[in-house]
This record gives sequence, structure tokens and C-alpha cells, in this order.
Amino acid sequence: MGTTHSGESRKGFDPSATVDAMWEAFEQVRSGIKKEVGTRMGRGDVRSAILVLLAEQPRHGYQLIREIEVRTDGRWKPSAGSVYPTLQMLADEGLVTVATDEDRKIYSLTAEGKEAADVASAPWQDTPAGEPRPYGPLAKAGFDLAQAAAEAARSGSSAQQEQVVEVLTTARRRIYSILAQD
Repeated sequence: MGTTHSGESRKGFDPSATVDAMWEAFEQVRSGIKKEVGTRMGRGDVRSAILVLLAEQPRHGYQLIREIEVRTDGRWKPSAGSVYPTLQMLADEGLVTVATDEDRKIYSLTAEGKEAADVASAPWQDTPAGEPRPYGPLAKAGFDLAQAAAEAARSGSSAQQEQVVEVLTTARRRIYSILAQD
């Protein structure tokens, strides 16, 4: 039997075990996302992503960073410390030109850069069209749910925590029911 915050016992409910279980689930979701997706990609990925985006239209560095983040559903936001040196390297190779517009450097592909972009593959293109991206919206929803459950464990009253346990149990059962369908 568990005890409430005030020390009274309640049948079948142990808040400390519930908190531990929620944090364990939260960590499993978080570590799965980090292992499979990660927040860092290799130098070639940054280069390819930049070439693909500049093939669409000229952009400045911050636009490139934001567009990569959007196209990867927030799974990857390259740092300025990886984007700007890559842009400089592409300029040194003659693949991009730089123009200044309102104190911003705007990067455009040269003819050679367009050829390089034609064979480049951006990281967000790894998943065939029509297939869900691994660890996209589903992982975010799971992560958000785990955060809400952890917050309920930290700051919810005993009655609120019991309600959250019921909601989570129902959600888990419904998810397994969905997976059991043909």
C-alpha cells in the first residue's frame, strides 16, 4: 500500500512508484529519439542540406538553419557554427555566390553549385514519400505526454495523480488496441 503526501495509506496506489515508472518511460522515449535521430548530423549532411535548399531559392544563413529544422520536424537544428563555415567552404569551392542585402549575406548557387545540388540528398529525404518519418510527430506526442505525466507526478495532488494514472492506463490500452488491428 502506498502513502499519500500527508502520510495516509491508500489501497493500490504508490505515488513514488508511479513517479519512478513515469520517469523511466520518459527516459525510454527520450533516449530512443536521441539514438535514432540525434540532434547532430555529419558535415556531409549539412553540406547536402544547404545545397538542396539553395537549389530552391537564395537564402541567408538563418533561413537555412530554420528551414532545416522545419523540414526535419524539429529533429535537427544545425548550429550556426556548422552552417556558416559550410557556406564559406561552398563559396571557396565556387559552388555559391554571396550578395549582401540589408546587412545580410544572401547565398545563391552557381552553375557548378546547381550541378552539385542535383546529386545531393538532404537528410529529410531519406524517408520515401508517403511513409511516416521515424520519430516525427508520434515521438513528439509521446515526449509531450511523458512531460505532462512527469509534471503531474511532481506537482499534482494525490487525486489528480490518480486521475492521470487512469488516463495513461486507458491511453496505453487504446494504443495496443490500435496496433492489434489489421
